Amino acid sequence: MLYKTIDLCAGIGGIRRGFELAGDFENIISAEIDELACITYEHLFNENPKNDLTSEEFQKEITKKQYDILMAGFPCQAFSSVGQKLGFEDITRGTVFFEIAKIIKNTIPKVVFLENVENLVIHDKGNTFKTIIKTLDEELDYEIVGFPHGEYDNLEKYSRSFIRNSKFFGLPQNRPRVYIIAFSRAYFGKHVSSLPDAMPKKRERPAIFSQLKQVLEKDVPARFFLSSGYLQTLENHIIRQKSKGNGFGYRIVNSPEINNPIANTLLATGGSGKERNLIYDQKNGKKYAGTMVKGKQSPINDKYIRVMTPTEWGRLQGFVGYAFKDAEGNEKFSFPRNISITQQYKQLGNSVTIPVIEEMALFIKDCLSVMEGNFDDSEKRLYSMYGDELRLCKKIEAKLSSRLHKKTLYKYFDVVHHFAGRTSFSKQEMAELLGCTEARTLQILNQLISVECIRKTENKRYCFI
Repeated sequence: MLYKTIDLCAGIGGIRRGFELAGDFENIISAEIDELACITYEHLFNENPKNDLTSEEFQKEITKKQYDILMAGFPCQAFSSVGQKLGFEDITRGTVFFEIAKIIKNTIPKVVFLENVENLVIHDKGNTFKTIIKTLDEELDYEIVGFPHGEYDNLEKYSRSFIRNSKFFGLPQNRPRVYIIAFSRAYFGKHVSSLPDAMPKKRERPAIFSQLKQVLEKDVPARFFLSSGYLQTLENHIIRQKSKGNGFGYRIVNSPEINNPIANTLLATGGSGKERNLIYDQKNGKKYAGTMVKGKQSPINDKYIRVMTPTEWGRLQGFVGYAFKDAEGNEKFSFPRNISITQQYKQLGNSVTIPVIEEMALFIKDCLSVMEGNFDDSEKRLYSMYGDELRLCKKIEAKLSSRLHKKTLYKYFDVVHHFAGRTSFSKQEMAELLGCTEARTLQILNQLISVECIRKTENKRYCFI
């Protein structure tokens, strides 16, 4: 089965690419507001993702889409603890998560996949994470992998179960991140009980780069080596910090005394933060030591210390050397020519580790396969519906299934499918169907049948009328 996805807070498309690598996932719309990230995304996927998911226009457009999985690497923002206690729309107003929650509420995706920084679980003393989990579990009615329904007071006990580290997924980068996978109870009902208790904890297949030295480039230009003055500044800084009892400072992640080097988390700060992943590169460093390079205030250092290159960051995130190789093994990842090196660092640091996403997507696909395989005929019919159509048919089933033959019930499903989205089937009629009595429900449905007969066609999903 081919699952349709939407890619929100898309960045340069790392989440999308991870799902594509897992197979059977196809993206139909994306949303990203960073202009330069949009340029790279379009360069990689031949689609411009420039959409603001918080806009009324996009919110309206997305309700017209039939899709299965919502994906979002959303930013972490503070949620208000005050208000009228009206649920997530009150306490998260103004945040990106609130807008994502509105989309989930209005469109009912089968699966929600969210990614965020590790600190999400402790942000605002855990209140932000609690709001997100409670919104998904209680208000939007989603079963969250690794979290027992309703256990909000014990959330701290389960918070670590949402964190996975890139270093266990085939790449030498210490990058813990929060991943949330949730399945719609409206679609899967009792079958959510068959979901595993935890997401994948590691990559079972061979590592992509098992050692940091496999990530490093053989020939590195002089521009990436630190000037002697800047290196001295870093060394002085770390001495001062140590004297105060602090452990802050630069890191040479492949120092000779380290047996199994691993990179620290790549940051999304562009020019800053690279000193946390400095490289000892004797081979290239010998060529440049003591020479002056344009843009540097002092000669290149004679200790052979440099920053990582964007290509090396790309490998640590799975973009380079893995996710964009073609069938013949040729590298197809690149940045557009007008994207500066500073932006390349920023975009890669702000992205996801693609192989982690791929494992999560494979996990989701397996879960879907198991639950779908246990569906009865009625569940199969409801599973092919989206948004308001699903909502209405679920209500009809709940109200009328005990008093109608299944063939008759499916006839009414056909009625809803035929009229949903048409001007002749107004929002007022939808609302009435959702809230009226059994007798009135039957009356409205039979009136609809009398308005226009549904005929059998090759494209018709159900042919009971």
